[in-house]
Amino acid sequence: MSEFLRSIFGNSGEADPEDSASFESSNLPTQPYSSQSGSRYPPKMTAFRNPYIVGIGNSIGLQRDHNEDALFAMTTNMVSNNISLLTGLYIVADGMGGHLHGEKASEVAVHAMASSVLSNLFSFTVDDPNIEREESIQELMEEGMRSAHQAILQQAPGGGSTLTGLLILQDQMTIAHIGDSRAYQIVPEKDVQVLTTDHSLVKRLQDLGQITSDEAAIHPQRNVLYRALGQAEPIDAEVITSPVPSSGYLMLCSDGLWGVVSDNEMVEIITTADSPQEASQKLLEAANTAGGPDNISVIIIEIPD
Repeated sequence: MSEFLRSIFGNSGEADPEDSASFESSNLPTQPYSSQSGSRYPPKMTAFRNPYIVGIGNSIGLQRDHNEDALFAMTTNMVSNNISLLTGLYIVADGMGGHLHGEKASEVAVHAMASSVLSNLFSFTVDDPNIEREESIQELMEEGMRSAHQAILQQAPGGGSTLTGLLILQDQMTIAHIGDSRAYQIVPEKDVQVLTTDHSLVKRLQDLGQITSDEAAIHPQRNVLYRALGQAEPIDAEVITSPVPSSGYLMLCSDGLWGVVSDNEMVEIITTADSPQEASQKLLEAANTAGGPDNISVIIIEIPD
């Protein structure tokens, strides 16, 4: 992971000893701004958005002997002469294919998605900050999905993975999704909304009216997916763009959480915890208390008012 981050943002390296010596030997007093520059204009100040508060959690669960989930979370401000962008990239993946295949598939999928999105995003924002954003960012996320798909085919043949990725760029968010991990929006004391569609057999049967939600919850094929990364056919990812909510929370999680803990319980935990990190740990505890039948991954992003 550190290698691709260095390749994107460069190696900061170490300070030049000569530069350090020169700096330390200087005893010039700090002067008021007007004395330093001679300018009659005040310095330009950049207005920064409040950063998101993020909590993450991962557990192997109580009934598995290996972890097929993987996640990635990064929040940053990109600032230059032309741009000031509050940015967040969050990814949850749930591997399939058993020991080695599933855990490797989710790992390489997250690595490839993050690497692709971050490198392309950096070029996009620096090269042309005035470009029409919505279409370009959707294409950027679609390219990330393709990179994740190809990475599984090459590095984890026989494996597969769900992937739900959320890119927040200033006031816009874009979700790229395939499989049955989920993205949620949670508005305290008002509503919880699933932002993604499960690409599962039981969800399709439920949408067609052939089974009820109660029947779907106990269906013997409830974990069978008809869309996932690493399958031979071309992938068909769901990509959604919308404004960032003005407040509340966004959450990404694997089915080891949402398939075990009810929506109402998740909302109660998130909205009463002291922080997203505390909420993440309590959600893991709730899923394990309910039996922990699967690996559990969660990312909670608190949106400042």
